[in-house]
Amino acid sequence: MQWRSSKELREMFLSYFEGKGSRRYASFPLVPDDPTLLFTVAGMVPFKPYFLGLKTPDVTRATTAQKCIRTNDIDNVGRTARHHTFFEMLGNFSFGDYFKKEAIPWAWTFLTECVGLDPDRLYATIYLDDDEAHGFWRSLIGLPEERIFRLGDDDNFWAAGPTGPCGPCSEIIYDQGPAFSCGKQDCGVGCDCDRYLEIWNLVFMQYSRDESGKLTPLPKQNIDTGMGLERLCSVVQKVSTNFETDLFRPVIDGACAIAGIRYGSSRKGDLASRVVSDHLRASAFMIADGVLPSNDGPGYVLRRIIRRSIRYGRLAGIDRPFLTDLLPAVDEIMGEQYPELLEHRSTIEQVISMEEQRFGRTLAQGTDLLEDEIKNLPGDGGKLSGEVAFVLYDTYGFPLELTEEICAEAGVTVGREEFDEAMNRQRERARAASKQVGAVISKNVYTDLADREGATPFDGYDMTEENAVVAAIISGDEIIGAARVGDEVGVVLSRTPFYAERGGQVGDKGTLTAPGFRFEIEDTVYPSGDMILHRGRVTEGELTVGMEALASVDAERRDDIRRHHTATHLLHEALTRVLGSHVRQAGSLVTPTFLRFDYNHFAPLSTEELFEIERMIYGQVLANLPVDTHVASYAEARKLGAKALFEEKYGDVVRVLSIPGYSTELCGGTHVRATGEIGIVKIIRDEGIGSGIRRINAVAGKIALGLFHSATQTLRQLSSILGGDMNSLAERAEELLDERKILERKNQDLALRSMLAGIGTRMRGAVKVDGLSLITDVIEDIPKDLLRQLGDSIKQADPNAVILLAATDKEQVSLIGMATEAAISRGVHAGNLVKEVASLMGGSGGGKPATGQAGSKNPGGLREAMAAARGILEKQIKR
Repeated sequence: MQWRSSKELREMFLSYFEGKGSRRYASFPLVPDDPTLLFTVAGMVPFKPYFLGLKTPDVTRATTAQKCIRTNDIDNVGRTARHHTFFEMLGNFSFGDYFKKEAIPWAWTFLTECVGLDPDRLYATIYLDDDEAHGFWRSLIGLPEERIFRLGDDDNFWAAGPTGPCGPCSEIIYDQGPAFSCGKQDCGVGCDCDRYLEIWNLVFMQYSRDESGKLTPLPKQNIDTGMGLERLCSVVQKVSTNFETDLFRPVIDGACAIAGIRYGSSRKGDLASRVVSDHLRASAFMIADGVLPSNDGPGYVLRRIIRRSIRYGRLAGIDRPFLTDLLPAVDEIMGEQYPELLEHRSTIEQVISMEEQRFGRTLAQGTDLLEDEIKNLPGDGGKLSGEVAFVLYDTYGFPLELTEEICAEAGVTVGREEFDEAMNRQRERARAASKQVGAVISKNVYTDLADREGATPFDGYDMTEENAVVAAIISGDEIIGAARVGDEVGVVLSRTPFYAERGGQVGDKGTLTAPGFRFEIEDTVYPSGDMILHRGRVTEGELTVGMEALASVDAERRDDIRRHHTATHLLHEALTRVLGSHVRQAGSLVTPTFLRFDYNHFAPLSTEELFEIERMIYGQVLANLPVDTHVASYAEARKLGAKALFEEKYGDVVRVLSIPGYSTELCGGTHVRATGEIGIVKIIRDEGIGSGIRRINAVAGKIALGLFHSATQTLRQLSSILGGDMNSLAERAEELLDERKILERKNQDLALRSMLAGIGTRMRGAVKVDGLSLITDVIEDIPKDLLRQLGDSIKQADPNAVILLAATDKEQVSLIGMATEAAISRGVHAGNLVKEVASLMGGSGGGKPATGQAGSKNPGGLREAMAAARGILEKQIKR
């Protein structure tokens, strides 16, 4: 068997099945167009609607090298030879075309003749009663009976869910030899060790299972196969683990070089470098596909694996940001096959760098917590609770090994059993909440109707009204024949000028009319595939299937939407030019009254940047540039430099929006004919909505004009109130603020003098506690700063003073505690004193022995809490 690179093996596979009449598809995105899945977890996911009968495929044979993400066994990554978060699945698929008779020998031929695997080291598993597959393995391949194994449902039967398409599997197993064996006497095919390695799984989708569990043969049988490229590489490149293949080793070597260690020299270093290599690949691909760190969904998974990379880097001795130093190795390995890595390199670097900086602070907090826990353990040594270790793992990202290492340095052990129990509880919660477990896409009234009616022709790019025939009426989950006045229904037309919500643009509103009939359309959507549904209410006459009516879009509302949509494209390009090429759309909303644009950037926009962005947009409006649209293949559009927006799912044919000399993007929405039609564009605000994600809200056209009118009127009113003209408003406001500050300072000086004049009275009211003077007082409507000054004056007047002062302001209580040096020497701690007093009224606080402060939102309990100060002070002195 000849050594081959991962690039060679990937291309060999795809070319082989192209030669069998399969269409080669580029890898589909990691975030699928499937609400039941967080990620693309297998090569079949993009084709799931075909296997489930929800859509009709354009071809009957396909092949892919599909990028996938799985995180259900994330804790095993790096510990075993085969577990990964990101991997590539090589697959060949048949949609009602070839079946077992072709799939089995094609797989065998590829492995033995193309790749060169030793046929004598290959085995096959089949489902218990799949005699057909058994016969093909015997008759077509000549595989000996003793190398064919029948296994049960858990191993060799595949299903999309509890009901629906399913079928038996046949796995191809490679014997890696005794060196990989677990050594047990019964070690054989099906053993969990690495000797008998599953290479390829052939799924024969031939049944449909109903709710009772009954299997019925499908009218069209399908093939779905999956072979992990990483596993194939490990066999062909003759290495013991996937991590030693050319898909990982350059990244591992880079991580080891940064850590100053040698791969293979220690278990800890090997584990850390493996985790880093796996997680960095996954992170780069996720960001390239538009996923950004967040606190839920795919973004949460991304944040988690970036943080795991960082903490394992720390475990290997890397105490600085380092992940971006390894990205060139990832690009070298994968960039040719997946150009999105190179295209979005700047974004990938910025996102990872920001997460490294952010998580570095979190790790520091976790280290402080751990050190405090160790200090609080009784006596020398001791045992750290496994629950504490789990909090460090779950909240601060500490792997158990790192916690154990720090504890070992202090002679402390860690409760592993408690940690494992907490981890198991979390895993159970994750499994229960997982969107990937048992997830299926099921048929409904809309999918059935879409199968029957197909795509609705959309004519709204060129017109806002046209005659159409009512093809279907839907009420709830039923298809009905007619609807009367007051009925709220959905309508499918033979064709339509109404734009259905997609790509961030809201759906059109309008009417459907005929003599004696009127239907008010409130929204337009795609309920399934490319079928358009018009939702609304019958307000006059009767709506019936087959009737002809005039479909009229609210043209004024459509114009407002068009202005905001084209303005969104102007904004996107301006952001890129002003802030940098890393800027990328993370979401958008286009409505008739405003536009919202989410993008990745890591700092608030300065006033100068906002002005420059608006200036650039308005420059294109004044130039009145033509807005051109044309249809092209996706590949042609990308060659033209068209930006593909993350939230869109593109087919082979796309619509290209071009503003000559300014921007080119893929977009299926409705737009103005020239930029001058947009009119005014005004950014209302720029705000952060997540880690590295910002949101701009803006208005255009007559909405923006209305905003300017309102702002101008407000300025005129302020000019009248404050005096002067609009140009001097800022100066006049500053003058008034300065005057206010002067008055506030005078008021504070007067209040302080008044309080200082009463120091003697306060000191005469002191309570003597074992030779110390406890001085307490409650003062209403006074700033905290004056409390501190009053306390300092009391300290100067009485060297044995312990002071507790409170100020009330509406529903807030502020406490200041102070202690002199003499009091501190007796055991007094002002910070703990105010903390305990505040806790009696539901507040919190703290501080140092000499000074502390606290607060509460319960002024009703203040007097009682202050009265308890004496008892607290007595306890401090006794201790």
